[in-house]
Amino acid sequence: MVQQIISPINSDIIYPDSDGQLMADNTQQFRLIVTIKDNLELLFADNPDVFIAGDLLWYPIEGNNKLRRAPDVMVVFGRSKGDRGSYKQWQENQIPPQVVFEILSPGNTLVEMAEKFEFYDRYGVEEYYMYDPDKVDLCGWIREENRLRPIETMNGWISPRLTIRFEIIQNDLQIFTANNQPFLTYVQLGQLKQAAEQRAQQAEAREQEAKQRAQQAESSQQAAEQRAQQAEAKIRELEAKLRELGQL
Repeated sequence: MVQQIISPINSDIIYPDSDGQLMADNTQQFRLIVTIKDNLELLFADNPDVFIAGDLLWYPIEGNNKLRRAPDVMVVFGRSKGDRGSYKQWQENQIPPQVVFEILSPGNTLVEMAEKFEFYDRYGVEEYYMYDPDKVDLCGWIREENRLRPIETMNGWISPRLTIRFEIIQNDLQIFTANNQPFLTYVQLGQLKQAAEQRAQQAEAREQEAKQRAQQAESSQQAAEQRAQQAEAKIRELEAKLRELGQL
């Protein structure tokens, strides 16, 4: 059940922007977090009212700076994009993150993950996705009857909020957009951009080459016309000479 949030006013309380914890324990976990976060940013780039963050502290209740979590990735519909030191829900029209992701590392304990689940369940998360890359284990929960309920089959699951599809392919998590485009790493996105730029440059070079050939053909045609005109003028000149000499 989502807990009703009552916000006592206390302007003296400090809400730290960091909990002193690392964003990731290893390169694999970090890569997955960044890939999910950046691809979601790209997916909702044209929607100014979707806020997406990675490893950002979320404070659900004003006056309590101990009650907080920092999801690996969180998505909030109905809140504007922009930089934040933390997500203070009472400053965000009391809108909680609707979707959160957690990427497990060997250092995560069952107690820790149980506490995170309880927090997300209590404070209104609608979709919760957890992935263990070492075990290739993908779990999900969706809010039904005011509680987070487990999703029975995650392979092929489509997020109602994000419209993305989850697949386990060759022992690896793959996420696809509604247009069946896969989530790509920053390097892969950069390579695609470079390839697109190269194709554009090659197309421009071909267009320039075609223009040059057309200009050369036009110049050749103009030169031929000039030679024909010069030859015709020479003939007329010779005919005039012959008439002068009485040969015509």
